[in-house]
Amino acid sequence: MKRASKNLIIKDDEYCNGFPPRRTDKKRKYNQKNRINFVMISIFLLSSLLSAQQLKDGGGVNYGAFSFIKEVTLPGTPEEIFEAATGDISGWWDHSFSEKPVELYIEPIPGGGFWEFFDDEGNGVLHATVIAADRGKLLRFDGPLGLAGTAIHFVTTYTFEPVSSDSTLMKIAVHGAGELVDNTPVFVEKVWEHFIFERFKPYIESGEHLEK
Repeated sequence: MKRASKNLIIKDDEYCNGFPPRRTDKKRKYNQKNRINFVMISIFLLSSLLSAQQLKDGGGVNYGAFSFIKEVTLPGTPEEIFEAATGDISGWWDHSFSEKPVELYIEPIPGGGFWEFFDDEGNGVLHATVIAADRGKLLRFDGPLGLAGTAIHFVTTYTFEPVSSDSTLMKIAVHGAGELVDNTPVFVEKVWEHFIFERFKPYIESGEHLEK
C-alpha cells in the first residue's frame, strides 16, 4: 500500500502501468473550481473590452432601455376617447411606412394587431400586437412601431380616467429597450409628443373623431 497524500490512501493494485489513479481529493476539486472560475472571469473581461473597443471604433451597437409618460386632458368620456384612439386611426396618426396607406388600424382586443396596409391586396406591416384591452380604461400593445427592422421593442400603454362628467385624462406610457443610438430616446419622445399634442388632441377637440 502506498500513501499518495494525507487525504488519499492508494492501494498497490490501484496503480496502472506504474502510475497512480487520478487524484479525487478535496484539494484537487477546489483547484479545478478555481481554474474554471478564472477562465470564465477572463472570458467575460475580454468580451467587455472587445465590446467597448467596438463601440469606440463605431463598429458596435449600443443597447439600453428608456421610458417616459405623457398626459393630456381631452373632452369626452373615457369610452369615447378609447374609441378614437383605436380602430381606424388614420385621422390622426401620420407616420407610416407607405406614403399613402389605405388603412391604419388598431384592433382593440388581446391579440389584435396595429396594422398598416399599403394596398387592397393585404400588403403592409404589423407595427405592434395588442396584449391588453379594457374598453374605456386601458390599451396596451408591444412591438417595434416605426422602428421595425432594428432590434428594438416598445411596450406602449394608454390609460383613460374620467376627470369630470365630460373630460378624460389620457396617459401614454412608453417603455423601450434594444438597439439605441445616442438620440433614440429623445427622438421617440418627440414623435409621441407630436402624436399626442399636435395630432390627437386637435383631432378630438375638433370633433372629427365622432364622424368615424
